[in-house]
Amino acid sequence: MSNLITNIIAGILLVIMFFLAVFSIKNDSLTMDESSHLPAGYSYLTQKDMRINPEHPPLIKDLAAFPLLFIKDIKFPSEVNDWSQERNGQWGFGNIFLFKSGNPADQMIFWGRIPMILLTVFLGFFLFKWAKELFGKRAALLALFFFTFSPTFLAHGRLVTTDVAAATGAILSIYYFLKFLKEPSYKNIILAAIAFAIAQLFKFSLILLYPLFAVIFLFWIIFKVDKEKIKNFFTYGIKVALIFVVAFILIWPVYLYHVLNLPSEKIEDYAKEFLKSHPLNESIAKLPLPLNINGTSDIISLMAKNPILKPWSYYFLGVFMATERAAGGNTTFFLGQVSASGWIYYFPVVYILKEPLVLHILTVIALLFLAFSMSRPFWQKPFSRFKDWIRGHFTEFAFLLWLLVYWGSSLASNLNIGVRHLLPTFPFVYILVAGIIISLLTSERNILLKFAKYSILVILILWQAISVVRVYPHFLSYANEIAGGPAGLYRYTVDSNLDWGQDLKRLKEWTDKEGIDRIYVDYFGGADTEYYLEKKLRSWEGTRKPGEFPKGNYLAVSLTFLQGGRGEPVPGFTTPSGYYKCLDQYTPVKKIGNSIFVYKIQ
Repeated sequence: MSNLITNIIAGILLVIMFFLAVFSIKNDSLTMDESSHLPAGYSYLTQKDMRINPEHPPLIKDLAAFPLLFIKDIKFPSEVNDWSQERNGQWGFGNIFLFKSGNPADQMIFWGRIPMILLTVFLGFFLFKWAKELFGKRAALLALFFFTFSPTFLAHGRLVTTDVAAATGAILSIYYFLKFLKEPSYKNIILAAIAFAIAQLFKFSLILLYPLFAVIFLFWIIFKVDKEKIKNFFTYGIKVALIFVVAFILIWPVYLYHVLNLPSEKIEDYAKEFLKSHPLNESIAKLPLPLNINGTSDIISLMAKNPILKPWSYYFLGVFMATERAAGGNTTFFLGQVSASGWIYYFPVVYILKEPLVLHILTVIALLFLAFSMSRPFWQKPFSRFKDWIRGHFTEFAFLLWLLVYWGSSLASNLNIGVRHLLPTFPFVYILVAGIIISLLTSERNILLKFAKYSILVILILWQAISVVRVYPHFLSYANEIAGGPAGLYRYTVDSNLDWGQDLKRLKEWTDKEGIDRIYVDYFGGADTEYYLEKKLRSWEGTRKPGEFPKGNYLAVSLTFLQGGRGEPVPGFTTPSGYYKCLDQYTPVKKIGNSIFVYKIQ
């Protein structure tokens, strides 16, 4: 296959992904995190004030909000308390800005999502480029196929959130860091530093790249450098440190712009409020530090008072807020239970349920192929064989290290927020699996067996493509056959795996079609129920007594709330639970998308 044909096929795959993403957002309502991120980005660009949503870096929100600058007469509600008085009043401000200020909400949401789709397409291009360099044209196309028909990338690549950006930052950073190790020129140092800075400005979870690069650097010295290891350790070490320093410097002007009009007193107030329970406070208080520093908030406050350090103070405030949230967890439903502290098996289970079965099958085949490819039992001279493998497959080894670091951190975290959190690992899985599968096929000498294997691969590819396209436009609620498809996923998990508020506009369409003039709604998501349902809306909360519900009316419940009100609380969970078990006696009269059940209460 020529380069031209390969590139044309890759281009077609990316165009397919672009149009699947664009056309599928038409009737998707604003999802939960978008209600904070998009208004926050617009406030950054227009006000030079990052008081909203500091727990996420600004770059992706800036990118999403950029098209809004070309929409005329957008009103910025600077007088509302959620902006002027509240501490990080992101949810209230976002709702007022989009839905209660006379702004064209649907137009703003649509154009805010377009840069996200373009970033997703760019990620696909870069994935294809790297896979092609590593394993050749066929493997690159297979990896790109996995990406194009990934329901998780199709779902979250259309939304104003940070998860796809995190995947982009991870692959860019690791690519250019490995390029630097192979050729430690000043050009590659600068490229690696820029990529690393972009990653840190995309998502705070990518601080995991710091220990990853340190470990990769050590393995490079041990296994790839043959002579003068100690000298090269210091020579390379200085250059690695330089990458970190340059990246840290590049963060400064970005944050400087975002805090130009943010008072230092506001930063100090945020630090005292949001970091008062940070896990590091106790350790910092025990250190013999000067200037009466007793915790993370004292560090931030001290930096905020210095004009030079002020941008970095806000960057570190975000880092500390993100790490505190990861330790604190969030309330969610999972496998019949409700907990705020998380489950260690949460991410493996949602990964199995949410990713296409074809990918899992090919992953197992790839692992079996590697196992049977060993020339002798693995316990014979393991260190020597391990060393030889790393020397010949260092990039693949770096991939595996990243998967180990990121998955290990995710399993240890209490923040079980959905399969989207794992997106920074997906491109590396796609490249590795594609490379091994193509190696398996090309190693076959028997023509008939080779034809049979390629035929099986084609069948599997068609299966995945059909299973993903079939759920259009409901990519967010995709689940594979193990879960019973999107319709069965709510029995296992909800939140951003299934129900993030995307179906409110479809609920409105259904009420219009059925001529329903009154409906009670318990909605989970970022959109405004009153904005869409208007006079039809009657608000409802599941924690109210069932007897208060007026008989003969419709009740629409988001599955995140429905399952949260049905699940069994884990030991120690004290928030009200079990309040929606009263709906077990009813059958939904309508399922809106895959995320809202409508009941007729008699």
